[in-house]
Amino acid sequence: MEKTLIVFKPDAVMRGIVGEVITRFERAGLKIVAIKMVNPDYKHFFDHYEGIGALKTRKGEEIFESQLATMQMGPVIAMVLEGVEAVDFVRKMVGSTEPKSALPGTIRGDYAHVNYGQPASAGMGVPNIVHASATGEEAEQEIAHWFADSELYEYEAVHEKFTQPKKK
Repeated sequence: MEKTLIVFKPDAVMRGIVGEVITRFERAGLKIVAIKMVNPDYKHFFDHYEGIGALKTRKGEEIFESQLATMQMGPVIAMVLEGVEAVDFVRKMVGSTEPKSALPGTIRGDYAHVNYGQPASAGMGVPNIVHASATGEEAEQEIAHWFADSELYEYEAVHEKFTQPKKK
């Protein structure tokens, strides 16, 4: 089983759609193994977006700073999901980073619609509902950044008998 990090961005929290999105993850068979609401400071987001994700290196100072400012507009909800190939599966469920390019049926396609230019013209990051780890390696680093080991829980969900091979 693989774990991945989801961060519900301030736009999702303020719109009151977190529960709907969590339901979609659970209905797909993903298991929540950690969840908390937090209001991280600039350094925490800097370490997440640049230290792990290299956003500033890849996209430049302006996009990086606007993203960090947007992430600090309110609290966020950090969550760890577990499932079969969870990183790739969640990325597929979430959809394209640019909401206007996200297909209907994906989380961003159903709950957001802006293009990259619209929020950038206002000096904001893209309000695209969630952050989702891009790779397994990134997920491991992000989970360690957001959660202590003691905050991750192990338990058996009912549906796991259908996704876990039986031990002989």
